[in-house]
Amino acid sequence: MQTVDYSPSELAPEAHSRLEHSRFYQRLHRRYAEELGLFPEGVPQRAGMEQALDALFRQGLDLSAALRVLRQLVMERLLQLDCAQQAPLAVITQAVTQLAEVALDRACIQVRADLDSRHGAPTGPEGQPVQLWIIGMGKFGARELNVSSDIDLIYVYEHEGDTAGLPDGRGRLSNHEYFGRAVKGIYALIGEVTEHGFVFRVDLALRPNGNSGPPAVSLAALEEYLQTQGREWERFAWLKSRVVAPRDSLRSPEVQALRGVVLPFVFRRYLDYSVFDALRSLHRQIREHAAKRSAGHPGRANDVKLSRGGIREIEFTVQLLQVVRGGQFPELRCRPTLEALQRLARSGLMSAETAEALTQAYTFLRQVEHRIQYLDDQQTHVLPTRDDDLLWIAQTMGYPDCSRFLHQLDAHRELVAEEFDTLLGGNAPPQCSNGQCSGPRSLTVATPQEIEDLLTQMPPQLSARVAEWRDHPRVTSLREETRARLFRLVQRTAQWVADGSVGEDAAVRLINWLEPLLRRESYLALLLERPAVHERLLHLLGAARWPARYLLQHPGVIDELASDALLTDRFVAADFERELALRLTSLQTTGEDDDETLLNLLRRAHHAEIFRTLARDVEGRITVEQVADDLSALADSVLRVTGQWCWSRLKGRHREEPQFGIIGYGKLGGKELGYGSDLDIVFVFDDDDERAPEVYAAFVRKLINWLTVKTGEGDLFEIDTALRPNGSSGLLVTGFDAYAKYQQQRGSNTAWTWEHQAMTRARFVLGSDSLRERFDAVREAVISAPRNPELLRAEIVAMRARVRAAHPVRGQLFDVKHSPGGMVDAEFAVQYLVLLCSREHPQLLINIGNITLLRHAEAAGLLPPGVGLAAADAYRALRRIQHKARLDESTGQVDLQTAVAHRDAVLVLWRAVFGTADSGDLAPGLTAHI
Repeated sequence: MQTVDYSPSELAPEAHSRLEHSRFYQRLHRRYAEELGLFPEGVPQRAGMEQALDALFRQGLDLSAALRVLRQLVMERLLQLDCAQQAPLAVITQAVTQLAEVALDRACIQVRADLDSRHGAPTGPEGQPVQLWIIGMGKFGARELNVSSDIDLIYVYEHEGDTAGLPDGRGRLSNHEYFGRAVKGIYALIGEVTEHGFVFRVDLALRPNGNSGPPAVSLAALEEYLQTQGREWERFAWLKSRVVAPRDSLRSPEVQALRGVVLPFVFRRYLDYSVFDALRSLHRQIREHAAKRSAGHPGRANDVKLSRGGIREIEFTVQLLQVVRGGQFPELRCRPTLEALQRLARSGLMSAETAEALTQAYTFLRQVEHRIQYLDDQQTHVLPTRDDDLLWIAQTMGYPDCSRFLHQLDAHRELVAEEFDTLLGGNAPPQCSNGQCSGPRSLTVATPQEIEDLLTQMPPQLSARVAEWRDHPRVTSLREETRARLFRLVQRTAQWVADGSVGEDAAVRLINWLEPLLRRESYLALLLERPAVHERLLHLLGAARWPARYLLQHPGVIDELASDALLTDRFVAADFERELALRLTSLQTTGEDDDETLLNLLRRAHHAEIFRTLARDVEGRITVEQVADDLSALADSVLRVTGQWCWSRLKGRHREEPQFGIIGYGKLGGKELGYGSDLDIVFVFDDDDERAPEVYAAFVRKLINWLTVKTGEGDLFEIDTALRPNGSSGLLVTGFDAYAKYQQQRGSNTAWTWEHQAMTRARFVLGSDSLRERFDAVREAVISAPRNPELLRAEIVAMRARVRAAHPVRGQLFDVKHSPGGMVDAEFAVQYLVLLCSREHPQLLINIGNITLLRHAEAAGLLPPGVGLAAADAYRALRRIQHKARLDESTGQVDLQTAVAHRDAVLVLWRAVFGTADSGDLAPGLTAHI
């Protein structure tokens, strides 16, 4: 628990007179004048409360009386700190929370000791002691109790069984009865009203089956209830749950079993928009209840908690986003409202400005709530109707008069209401009557006639496809509410097709996409709740075939379409890695950081980023080159994060930081990755420890497994290590010195020319700066080594022939990659120029892509004027054609006339470099331009 850095100032004389306006403050000073001196100075904290309790015991009070007097002492101090010394909100709420924890802890200890003396201790199936967990819900769980709060509790015991009984065999009870009695005993010490009042009002209505359920339930019974009967609104209640007492159980390993029951109930694996309807219903009931309470009592409509724009709407706004996304984004799983607001802002789910505005509104409203309750120690949230009471609240809030205070109150509440209505209502207008708004209209199943009418309004292809659903088992077995959602989605889609904003092909692809996902109701709820997401999805599906297949493989990524930043931002590696680090930390705190969870976490994050790039690409917001840059940067980040996580979990690792590197080749090395590209990588290490070869070999095997294994969330990459020294017959990970000798042709085991070609596009992807520098030096030495022009030309042309033979092009089509005049010709020509000329022209050493290298080569006089520039433009155009073909899942073979100008520009380049007519002429050619 975080503590607030706050030191109260000395209480000014005029502050005393202001405090005396509180009738509660006056009663405290009349009744407990002597006892007030027993409480330590400063902010009420647990240690001071324990100290005051001991002092009250010495005065002869029993636990029941001492706890009640302690409450009065704490409240008197908080009233001073809050109203006269402007203490932060957290100081007040944490003090009240600690008071509740102390009271429950002391009460639990005493009650259990008494029961054990009469019935023996409860035991489990194997005779083991059985724990009781008192779970604080709502504001208690979040450490946000107000100064006149009740406490929502659920009592859970670990195992069914029986008590041990007394030595003579008498007094045995079932654990169920034992803990039921414990609940009654604790309530008597905490909740009953005596001459000293009460400690806290206690509410058990949130327990399984509510007021009709047993006062305490076993862990097994709780799990069964949550799995079979738990309702959507109960997920919001359990979101803030926390074991609050007894204190000695808080860190016990057994508490983890309780977390394992609660977490999957609150946070679902997939983004879960089905909770919107549940929250709408709950919110509607709360507003209707508030309206009934205020009927005939106008003042009650000014409820800072339950009325429009009140505290509850801030809490609902925050909790809704947490429940919807917390399953996939564990960093959102926190209890306190203000902390959750900051996490939502950091995660991009809420703007920083909105989070700050809601923070200020929440703080303001909670402080007003406290002042309302300080007046008479009543559990109320309604502004007083007496002018003097209202003025006192205004002045203790720092406002000179009621008018300014009420103006600020209205401003906060209006902002809260607008944000809440926007979130809960989506883009659909709220349905209002008599001032009561209930969000979008309720869902009803379509009648057969409505379905028939809809089908007749659709174009033929779409109508025929939707008609197949009338008797489809996946549709007929859906719940009525889900079928109603489905009908509404199809209805909206058909309307967009009719008005021309969506094409029929896109609509049919949506139907094809939805069919295997019908049982995942959250996706239907998302599309229905967010029309903008529905529309963007249709646009994406209509743009090309590959996005539709990707969305079918990874349907959860559609939630990315809800982000306003989707089409404007670019991939930022630091943000991606920071978010994953936050999620890892969150999982570690709850013990969920097992390998399977982390594998899925990596995959979800990776798929989401690919989808974001895909959406920007399809919308034309980024170029083909920018797509490749972003996908390559993403691959680098995934390799870094996966490498860090694998090393930290590697058994037998001999150092904290590995002396290890990953070298990227091919598209990864050249930063030209496309969708679905595999990674050509080589693993090296630079470590003299005698265990190093064995340790790094195990590390690489683990790393490759983490990257390639398929889980329920798919995989990350296919990994190709064929470019390592000696290819598939070589070691999986190589000592750097051996790698350098191999590449620099020192010794009997040396690299081939084609491996040096690959080195022109090699890049150090992961590892220490010192190892990076060593690799860069080796790469430069290899590329700039002196070479025989004719021998190099012959070897590269021969290699081109082998590549061309492995990728034959049939018919009269032009393959943008492999045909003569295609992309491979341009790449081989660049590699020849780099290997032959970079010694005299160092600007060719830099791995900056074929297009820029062609421009540099022409500028250096290595190509005839215009040849390099034309070939660079042609290469860019061919990449675009290839990229578009892959998006539409076609072969990349096009009609020659559509690419003849690009082909000719590359053939001119080939002729200028190799002296042959084209790459189909396999004669080595002895009259190079160089």
